[in-house]
Amino acid sequence: MIEKTRAIVLHTLKYGECKVIVELLCRETGRTACIVNVPKTQRGRVQMQALQPLTLLDVEMDVRPNVQLHRLRDMRISQPFASIPFSAGKMSIALFLSEFLYHATRGEQRNESLFDYVENSISWLDGCEPPFSNFHLVFMMRMARFIGFYPNVDDYRDGDLFDLRDAMFVTEIPWHSDYLSAADAGRLHRLVRMDYATMRLFRMSHAERDRIVDGIIRYYRLHVEGFPEMRSLSVLKELWH
Repeated sequence: MIEKTRAIVLHTLKYGECKVIVELLCRETGRTACIVNVPKTQRGRVQMQALQPLTLLDVEMDVRPNVQLHRLRDMRISQPFASIPFSAGKMSIALFLSEFLYHATRGEQRNESLFDYVENSISWLDGCEPPFSNFHLVFMMRMARFIGFYPNVDDYRDGDLFDLRDAMFVTEIPWHSDYLSAADAGRLHRLVRMDYATMRLFRMSHAERDRIVDGIIRYYRLHVEGFPEMRSLSVLKELWH
C-alpha cells in the first residue's frame, strides 16, 4: 500500500554501499523504519541532506504488513530550516532531541497529537531568538502528556519532592532513591507550567539545569521500557557550559 505522510527524521544507519536505513516519526503510521537507496551522485548528496536529524519531510512509502523495513519511494523537505543547521546551540539541541525521540517513541503507533506537538516544537526552535537554553527541558516534560505519564502539577505544594516512579509530587521521602529534591522538584514544577514563549523568564545555573535534565532522563527511563543512556547528553552539557 502506498502511504503519503508527513515525517520527522530521528535516526539514520548506513546499510551497505548505497543504502540507508532511516527511522521516522510519521503522522499517519507512527514510528516507521524505511530503507532508502542513496546513489553516489549529486542526487544522493541531496537525499542525505534531507535525512539530517529532525528534518521535516513529506514522504511517500510502500507500506506492507509484517514487514520491518518499508521502501521509501519519494521524499522532500516540507519546511526547510532557517537557523538550526547554522546555530551550534540549536544544532546541539536538535541532535540531543533526535536521540531522545528515537528512544522515547520506539514502538509508538499512530499518534497525530504527538506528531503535531513534535513538529510544531521543531518549527518553533528553528524560528526563535535566544535565549532558548530551557527548550529541551520544556519539550521533554510537555511531551510526557502525549505518551501517558504527565505529572499532576495541581497537587504541588512548596517543599514537595517529586517521585519519579509514581510521577507525582509528594511530601515525604519515598522508600526508593528515584526522586528529586524539594529544590529541583520546585524547578520541575515551574518548567511544566511554562511554554516556549515564557521559558526564557526562568533562569537556572548550569549545575541546576544539569540536574534537571538528568532527572527528566531518569523519569523517562523509568516509564519507557528499554530507554538507554543518552550518548548525546554529555555533548549538550559541555556546549551549554
